[in-house]
Amino acid sequence: MPTPPAYLKIAADLRAAIMSDDLPAGAKLPSETALMRQYGISRTVAKWAIAVLKGEGIVEGRAGSGVYVRDTRRLVRHALGRDVRAGKGPTSPFARDAARAGQPGTWEHDSRHDQADERIAARLGVEPGAPVMRTAYRFLAGGEPIQLSTSYEPLAITQGTPVEWPEDGAAVGVVARMDAIGVRVDEVVERVSLRAAAAGEVEALQLPARTFVHTIERTYLASSVPVETADIVLPGGRYDLVYRIPID
Repeated sequence: MPTPPAYLKIAADLRAAIMSDDLPAGAKLPSETALMRQYGISRTVAKWAIAVLKGEGIVEGRAGSGVYVRDTRRLVRHALGRDVRAGKGPTSPFARDAARAGQPGTWEHDSRHDQADERIAARLGVEPGAPVMRTAYRFLAGGEPIQLSTSYEPLAITQGTPVEWPEDGAAVGVVARMDAIGVRVDEVVERVSLRAAAAGEVEALQLPARTFVHTIERTYLASSVPVETADIVLPGGRYDLVYRIPID
């Protein structure tokens, strides 16, 4: 396995110190000169290491003073058990994530009828051009934008039902909404990756330039039939992704 670049190792060391509170919120990071001495690296490598953490939004530069750990509370996204069936209390997974972090969770949404492009059609198991409900979300924790999501549902399943428009009915969340029309979701598949944030994502999430984000391609299935798929974008410095997997 190839050795990771030195700047990524240094960034990982600093990130670990921040996550363990060895460098708590408000603490000043070691200077570039200090990192050069500690790791035997050039100033350019030290700059790159700090730039990684700035891009994740967990540190910030202060003119003439240095670089400091930002005072941000991270949300934890537990994959196992995040979906709740109808009748079992509040069913918005994001609202529960935010509440556990002690922050009010709210969201903005825009739903419209659309047609599945080839990528979405493949994930939903429908023909390209098939009618779908497309809903774009921006989620906020404590009033700060922290997550983007665009979801797609086949209108062949929901059109004409009380849950056709995702945010207009009494049921909240995909699982509860599908329960309401007799479609029992029994599986969810997630594909997680990391990439540079697009310009629109930087603006919508109020991120520093050259930020990296987690992306999740999520698909809900009922008896192996896809009933919803979504593209989720999470700032790396604001979210922990936790996967707990039972072993049979």
